[in-house]
Amino acid sequence: MSVRHMPGHLIRRLHQISTQTFARGMQAAGFDLTPVQFASLDAIRDNPGIDQAGVAQLIAYDRATIGGVIDRLVQKGYVSRTVSTRDRRARVLHLTEHGRAVLAAALPVVSALQADILPGLDARERARLLELMRKAIDRAEACATAAER
Repeated sequence: MSVRHMPGHLIRRLHQISTQTFARGMQAAGFDLTPVQFASLDAIRDNPGIDQAGVAQLIAYDRATIGGVIDRLVQKGYVSRTVSTRDRRARVLHLTEHGRAVLAAALPVVSALQADILPGLDARERARLLELMRKAIDRAEACATAAER
């Protein structure tokens, strides 16, 4: 079987397409956000007071590099980072009003981009692909958890 037909290669290519589509759409709409920054804002909005490690876990991102992502969101004025009242070593995160407004304005743009990420698939096919991807991810995560025990 050719590498171009293997799942890993196809997933990598689809990820490239997704990232490029997201970047073009955000730039065209006047937003300076990467997919990871957008996912982080979404996680912080849904979990006010979360720490960086919690954001990394929620969005399945590397704990070692999430700090740089959060630093950029703080620099842009989208996120505030303060010392936790429960653990002085931890920093808790909240969206600023500006961050909340940017996320609210970006959400419709990101939603509209989803069809562009999977061109040529109708709604039924997109739903089936998403279902299969979730199934594969859930199984892979369950296997990884079992292996850690």
